[in-house]
Amino acid sequence: MMAKISIKLVKSVIGTPEKHRKTVRALGLHKVGQVVEKEDTPQIRGMIAQVDYMVEVIE
Repeated sequence: MMAKISIKLVKSVIGTPEKHRKTVRALGLHKVGQVVEKEDTPQIRGMIAQVDYMVEVIE
């Protein structure tokens, strides 16, 4: 089984590039302060890296 990581949206998507907004939505985040749990895969890590200024990883 893969490890799980928790991802928290810490900054609003307002005023950010469309691609970054879509990445945040694809991670399952909608509201600031919301936390989601995802499998720790290279794909998810890449998405986090793209929007690292908006999200926080809780391991």
